Amino acid sequence: MMTNKQLVLQTDFGLGDGAVSAMYGVAKTIAPALHVADLTHEITPYNIWEASYRLYQTLSYWPVGTVFVFVVDPGVGSERKSVCALTKTGHYVITPDNGTLTHIAKFFGLKALRKINETTSRLPHSDESHTFHGRDVYAYNGARLASGQLDFSDIGPKIDPATIVKLPPVVTADSITGMVDILDVRFGSKKKRTWYTQQPFKASDWFVVILAIALFGITLYLFKLNHGRFYDPFN
Repeated sequence: MMTNKQLVLQTDFGLGDGAVSAMYGVAKTIAPALHVADLTHEITPYNIWEASYRLYQTLSYWPVGTVFVFVVDPGVGSERKSVCALTKTGHYVITPDNGTLTHIAKFFGLKALRKINETTSRLPHSDESHTFHGRDVYAYNGARLASGQLDFSDIGPKIDPATIVKLPPVVTADSITGMVDILDVRFGSKKKRTWYTQQPFKASDWFVVILAIALFGITLYLFKLNHGRFYDPFN
């Protein structure tokens, strides 16, 4: 599967500093003619689920062979893997293996997966940086792959796609905590995503509970008063 000189970036960096621009600079230095586009850089910081959904929402509208660099990485500098995935739709995704491929794997499927060596396959002279893999590892390898300077088979050793980290619902003995995939902020939804977990009791909640208890007590009293009947027309 050939790449098509299209590189798409998605991060939670925002545009308030030079982080995204630095990724552009690395990509353009490696391949000046490369077309670099933005999916979004406004993912809620560290929100892997939201980022996974946004990639799924967009990926299939790009031409086959497009390379996506996808950085939402709260575990940067840790033991989590850096990978390059080839989807069954023919797109490439370079990302940390931390759940970012959850939706893509479920809805599109992964054809192949390669592990990136973060020590050797990185921007030259960037060895002292351990917290900007978006620039030094992902943008660097994404640009090389998208421009044809690096073949997918040469990125690193094969990994079984079934072993990727996925973000499941949280299941306990007596509950399942799920989440709404996404809320589209600009079209009438609430500003933040909703996670369905417990909330503190309000005064109105206590009123309903007390009323229910009172009604139950009255019911028991009437039941006893009428010898097991709520209403007896013959007594």
